[in-house]
Amino acid sequence: MFAALRRYFLRNRLFFEHWSAPVIAIGTALMGVVNLLSGIFPSLPERVSELRQVLPLEVRHGGHLTSVLAGFALLMLSLNLGRRKQVAWGMTVAVLLVSIVTHLIKGLDYEEASLGMALLILLWLARNQFHALSDPPSVRQGLLVLVSAFVFTLVYGTAGFYLLDRHFSVHFNLLPALTQTVTMFTAFYDPGLIPLTRFGRYFADSIYVVGLVTISYGLFLLVRPVFLRHAPTSEERRLAGQIVAAHGRSSLARLCLLDDKSFYFSPGGSLISFVNKGRMAVTLGDPIGPPDDARACIQSFQILCARNDWRPAFYQTAPDYLEIYHSLGFDALRIGQEGIVDLNAFTLEGGENKSVRTSINKLTRMGHRAQVYEPLISDHLLDELRSISDEWLATMNGTELRFSVGWFDEDYLRNGRIMAICTPEGPISAFANILPEYQKNEVTIDLMRRRTEVAGGTMDFLFVSLFQWAKSQGYATFSLGLSALSGMGEHPDSPVPEKVLHYAYQHINRFYNFKGLHEFKEKFHPIWEPRYLVYPGAASLPDVITALGRAQFGKLIRADLPAHKAGEEAVRAGG
Repeated sequence: MFAALRRYFLRNRLFFEHWSAPVIAIGTALMGVVNLLSGIFPSLPERVSELRQVLPLEVRHGGHLTSVLAGFALLMLSLNLGRRKQVAWGMTVAVLLVSIVTHLIKGLDYEEASLGMALLILLWLARNQFHALSDPPSVRQGLLVLVSAFVFTLVYGTAGFYLLDRHFSVHFNLLPALTQTVTMFTAFYDPGLIPLTRFGRYFADSIYVVGLVTISYGLFLLVRPVFLRHAPTSEERRLAGQIVAAHGRSSLARLCLLDDKSFYFSPGGSLISFVNKGRMAVTLGDPIGPPDDARACIQSFQILCARNDWRPAFYQTAPDYLEIYHSLGFDALRIGQEGIVDLNAFTLEGGENKSVRTSINKLTRMGHRAQVYEPLISDHLLDELRSISDEWLATMNGTELRFSVGWFDEDYLRNGRIMAICTPEGPISAFANILPEYQKNEVTIDLMRRRTEVAGGTMDFLFVSLFQWAKSQGYATFSLGLSALSGMGEHPDSPVPEKVLHYAYQHINRFYNFKGLHEFKEKFHPIWEPRYLVYPGAASLPDVITALGRAQFGKLIRADLPAHKAGEEAVRAGG
């Protein structure tokens, strides 16, 4: 029979591989319900009468309790079987073995035992499908917690029952005290223990609490996803830099090399730059590499994520690979637009540009000027820029962000170009660092910071100066970066999440900064290109959003920072 089942599954291998884990997870959950019901309801009298001849009442009663506990365990494990966890597979096998024996000793319930055996056979046949690893340090910590908790509870319970036996109806010597503790800790079973005092009840309950908390925490550690604890090596950073230089074609390309990222290198020579937060692996932009390797790169990254119990998501992707993402099972949500200025078409002439033109002419007459500093940036200039950055951060009542933007890092800024606006008196009032897009004839900026008190129109002056410099260097376009939430949900057939975000963009003050920044960028008449969040299904969206927040803010998030303040400051600075 076993050989026939194996031949059947080999013939239907692909179908079985896809559905085995979900089906077994559902089957395990149903088996957990069966165990709960079987443990709660009494066994059949005629079967119990046969067991009375060989098993005492305590064993049969304990079997009911163990069946209930096994049911709860199977329900919890079913969630992790759906994640294809190796540890969950092994623990489920162990619980099922206990469950099968328990069903037999508590009431000769061979029907339930047969169901458990059938599920056990399915688990064994599908063992290769449960390949998701748990975090090795967490597994070791979980095992240590379980062992330590068991040892501590043995000492705690044995000493307590031995020294406090006057609080109970039973007189405990050392061995009975040890037996009582082991039974209560492992089976949550109280064989005739009657506390005589309130303290006795408190102490007995504490055994249950210690057992429940420590076992739950130990199991939680055993199934945690893999965490990346080591930064990329210098060789990996060198290789990532080479791939970005050879294939980078977006405003995010340089940001993919910042120190908060981990790297995945596909066999076809592509790079995925991502951060790992909980079970999410969030990628910045699309894969960077040969276009014909995109599908294979995304697929191999999916395999890596499945192995590590991660779920992949891609933030700020362009439309280019949307069909590939969809074909690989991802959903896509439009999250805004990237503004691209055509430098050859940009002009300050015309009535619609009057306000910008007036600001530029005014500041020019006052003696303000733009200057580009080439790498390597001097320590003296970096000190001045840091003071501007610190002043700006203090004004925002916030801290540095990460992931999709850079932060004030001296090595990062020292090795790139910086444009600064110098006041007539000499000091710098605002600056931005200039980023290349490598194989695309386009340039962009990252950090954009200014003094608290600056002349009106300073940021307009900075951007127009950037456009003029970029055009003089032969660049064709200039990226203004993402305008978050703009252009979303405007069509009747737009997805519901986009319509919800569009309403927030239009009506809720908390999102005013997005609208204000969009209006500021709109003054330069860019071409708007859609950008997307690619994610593995609607159920994962809360986790994706949480992971994005952790990637952007991490421990630096400030609950007291008004979400609209940055937008208002940028608009005011623009004049």
